[in-house]
Amino acid sequence: MADTETTVPPKVNRIWASGPILILAALFLIATFLAWYFTWFGRGLSDADISKYLSDTKNPRHVQHALLQIQQRIERGDPAAKSWYPQIQALSSSPETEFRLTVAWLMGFDNRSTEFHNSLLMLVNDNEPIVRRNAALALVRFNDDHGHDELIAVLKPFAVKSTAAGLVSSTLHAGSDVSRGTLLGRIQQADGKVTEVRSPLPGKINQLLRENGAQVNAGDDILTLNSDEASVWEVLRGLSLIGRTDDLPIVRTYTNSSSVSARVKQQAILTANSIQAKK
Repeated sequence: MADTETTVPPKVNRIWASGPILILAALFLIATFLAWYFTWFGRGLSDADISKYLSDTKNPRHVQHALLQIQQRIERGDPAAKSWYPQIQALSSSPETEFRLTVAWLMGFDNRSTEFHNSLLMLVNDNEPIVRRNAALALVRFNDDHGHDELIAVLKPFAVKSTAAGLVSSTLHAGSDVSRGTLLGRIQQADGKVTEVRSPLPGKINQLLRENGAQVNAGDDILTLNSDEASVWEVLRGLSLIGRTDDLPIVRTYTNSSSVSARVKQQAILTANSIQAKK
């Protein structure tokens, strides 16, 4: 009797051949999920994780994740949140802008904390405008108007200055939307060094004050920015509580503006009415 040769069906061969590819695909999906899961701010953290993440200043996302979790606990009235207040205050003096702007916002959620109040009074004078704005808005929750002038500044064009002397180079134009950190232009210095000018705030370019190729000195204004609508809306809400009669003209510029949303216009009307009612 002749030996019978076992023949593997072609379909099985195809499955075996594609096995390594399927394994690699599965590993890729698992790795992607884990990367998302461990960076997703909505993921709950244990008390131990929060303390650990707050101390991990080399990983800004960990710190911000922990701060968000603490904010949620403060909003729920969880007294255990106070155990992290010393670490939060320490972050308010961090050289990392992201930490200072986040804790400035968070501190407004406990307007009974004397420690937070005192920290905000320092942050409202921070070198970074985004930190000052968050601190000014947080102070409103304390019924404190020390951030009043900073709130008014949000409703006006913000001047971006050159950080070096040289020739301006930029491809942006008036009306361009920018995020915080957007490259606004470069300064070509005499020694060949190039200095980047990045936006310190989100918003829209209002006016270019220096054209391409123009010579500037360090500290010269090169363009102005209008604040983004989210910031304007928040500030108008704040001014409805701490606004002054002298603020009415600038608030009213938003009530009939064709360049803002109906939401901002409505808030401007409410703010103006609130300020008038205080007379």
